[in-house]
Amino acid sequence: MVTTIITFIIVFSILVVFHEYGHYYFAKKSGILVREFAIGFGPKIFSYRKNETTYTIRILPVGGYVRMAGYEEDIEIKPGTPVGLVLNEKGEVTTINTSKKKQLVNATPIEVTNIDLEKDLFVEGFVNGESDDTVRYSVKRDALIIEEDGTEVQIAPLDVQFQSASLPQRMMTNFAGPMNNIILAIVAFILLAFIRGGVPSSESMVGNILPGSAAEEAGMMAGDLVQEIDGEPVEAWTEMVQIIQENPEEELDFTVQHEDGSTEELTVVPEASEATDGTTVGLIGIEAYMNTSVWAKISSGFTQTWSVASQIFVVLGSIFTSGFSVDMFGGPVAIYATTEAVVSTGFIGVLNWLAFLSVNLGIINLMPIPALDGGKLLLNIVEGVRGKPLSEEKEGIITLIGVGLLLLLMLAVTWNDIQRYFL
Repeated sequence: MVTTIITFIIVFSILVVFHEYGHYYFAKKSGILVREFAIGFGPKIFSYRKNETTYTIRILPVGGYVRMAGYEEDIEIKPGTPVGLVLNEKGEVTTINTSKKKQLVNATPIEVTNIDLEKDLFVEGFVNGESDDTVRYSVKRDALIIEEDGTEVQIAPLDVQFQSASLPQRMMTNFAGPMNNIILAIVAFILLAFIRGGVPSSESMVGNILPGSAAEEAGMMAGDLVQEIDGEPVEAWTEMVQIIQENPEEELDFTVQHEDGSTEELTVVPEASEATDGTTVGLIGIEAYMNTSVWAKISSGFTQTWSVASQIFVVLGSIFTSGFSVDMFGGPVAIYATTEAVVSTGFIGVLNWLAFLSVNLGIINLMPIPALDGGKLLLNIVEGVRGKPLSEEKEGIITLIGVGLLLLLMLAVTWNDIQRYFL
């Protein structure tokens, strides 16, 4: 169980970090201030600041996020808020401390009466115990705010906020998260191919033959290409496997082409074996032929990713043809339950599972649902068509509706998963 939990956390964290890094990288390239790159949620347990961004590790190790200036959240300091100001030798504010947990001995305590950290960059207020008159301080563009939990993040003038980037830049920033998940899946599938030493061929070609198996007794050899079974043409490995499995202990006449180009007729009797679902299937003791070329290994990353994506598109498309069902989706509970089974298969199984989940995360996030990356891209497209963005109020309402629908779906999926796997 401990191994499963650790594997689950590692896999989920890798998926989220790669996803969020996509947003982070293109936000930076677009001149958008990334205030925080967080791994995990909840209270902060570690932070490190570099190049305008604070990197944090938080106590709940599942998930993560990127805080872009002006993007969904902002830091608000209301009039009447007591803060501490750290000033430089020119009297400019370099740090605004709003945290009661972190005290700065060199900070000037004031009660804020007016503050602007976006345009004019100033803070006004009453200096405690000194005067009844307000004092106004200029705030540096790169000044820091110490938040309630002690996290230090940079202020965000309007020109470095998300809305100030061009429409193509914002679209690329929104798209980059799912794109990174697809890239991660491609790399993982390529790595799998190199670890395995090759890629199983889709052709009806024979690879390794088990000693003492029906195939060996019939005279079949590695590298044989099965052309016909009982006079019917066979072109794909899956097609050949299906015929064999459907005919346990029945004579099958194979026409095979050897590697030297000659053909031979072989009679093979599949051995009866019990499948996991209790049915009896036929087996002849052969494995798929492995293509060991470098190109085959590299191209498999793309073909495998497309294969998984195609399956997802089929499932999503069935919503319109067969109706919606929560059984179509799996949440964290389903991922954990499957991870438990995958762990027993070793590193290769976990890597394959990581690649599969990464494709899923990328595709699902591109769905045009508000609050998902696809929903944000849809709003970007609407802005491009209209020539102007929706008002903040309308966009906020749309996002709120999307978040509500996602929460309801997540609750339904989670409860369904609990019933399916644990009840």
